Amino acid sequence: MAIQVRRIYDPPAASDGYRVLVDRLWPRGLLKERAAIDEWLREVSPSTALRHWFEHDPAKWDEFKRRYAEELAAPAAVEAIARLRELDAGGTVTLLYSATERAMNNAVALAEYLAGQGEPG
Repeated sequence: MAIQVRRIYDPPAASDGYRVLVDRLWPRGLLKERAAIDEWLREVSPSTALRHWFEHDPAKWDEFKRRYAEELAAPAAVEAIARLRELDAGGTVTLLYSATERAMNNAVALAEYLAGQGEPG
């Protein structure tokens, strides 16, 4: 699996492959031309309620990943997950996020989920 995670405000790299924004909201202050994204999959972003509950609190990280994995079982998310797996089969996919927290964010949780480490159960 060739999934990597990068902050969307960082300059694109040649090694990024297919760049997918996985946030629900467009990143503040970023022009679409500068974003250098190939696709925007809002369907795999956590719900607004979950984002507000989490607030990047390290004490809530494990529970956030559990709840997020449950949300990824929704029909629209399942289709988007299938799309990500299809893209991954074709080469490197970079999941892009806008949060300032680099270690605990939805893109990191999603990458773990795709790798089979974040699925419920």
